[in-house]
Amino acid sequence: MLLTVVRHAESIENATKHTSFYQDPRPWDSPAAHALSRDLVGLTPRGYRQCQWLRAALDDLVGRDLHVYSSPYRRALDTVELALPGRPVDVTALLNEQHYGGATYMTKRELFATWPECEVDRQSRKHLWTPPEGGESLAVGVLRRATAFIEGLDGRAPAVVAMTHHTAILALRSVLERRPVTELVDKARVRKTPNAGVLVYELRGGHFHQAGSAEPDC
Repeated sequence: MLLTVVRHAESIENATKHTSFYQDPRPWDSPAAHALSRDLVGLTPRGYRQCQWLRAALDDLVGRDLHVYSSPYRRALDTVELALPGRPVDVTALLNEQHYGGATYMTKRELFATWPECEVDRQSRKHLWTPPEGGESLAVGVLRRATAFIEGLDGRAPAVVAMTHHTAILALRSVLERRPVTELVDKARVRKTPNAGVLVYELRGGHFHQAGSAEPDC
C-alpha cells in the first residue's frame, strides 16, 4: 500500500497571515476565529495553480486508483476538489490542523499578555504547548490523532491520499518515519513542508518507508 500525505494548496491565510489574520488586538473572539480558520479560509490564485500541478503530480506518483481522505477544513477540501475532481472523499477530523483553542489567530504578544503562563512552553517547548481554552498540543493531541489515522488504514486500498495540514504532517511523519516529533519540529523551523508538498510512503514488512516526494514549481 502507498500512503501519500499532501499539504493543502496555498490558502489566503498562508499568503496574508502577517497583514490580515494576525491583527493585534485580534478582532474576533476565540470561537469565531476557529470557525473562520476551519470553514471560511479558501485558496489563493497561486493555490489554484498548485492544485493543477498536484493533479498531474499525484497521477505520476501514485496513479489513479486512490482512496482519498481529507481534513474537513475548507482549504483541504478545496484542494481535493480541484486536484482530484470527481473522486469520493472520506472526511475525517483525524487529519485536522492543530486546534489552537483560545489562541487561534492571536499574535505572541497578545497571547502572552492574556495567558503569561503559556510563554515558556510556547517559546521553548512548542511541541508540548497546550493552547488555552480547549486547544491541543502537537506532542499529545495531534500525535494521537495521527497515530489513530495510520492505525485505522486497513490496507485494502492500493493507494491512499491524506489531504491535511502542516502540524498534522509533523505528527504523521513522526509515526510513519519513527522519528521524535521534536526532531521534526526543529527541522520545520528551518523549512516547512510547502503548500501542495507531497510525501509518499510505502508499506513494506509491517512498516512504512518513504518512497518519494514532490514539491510544486508554482
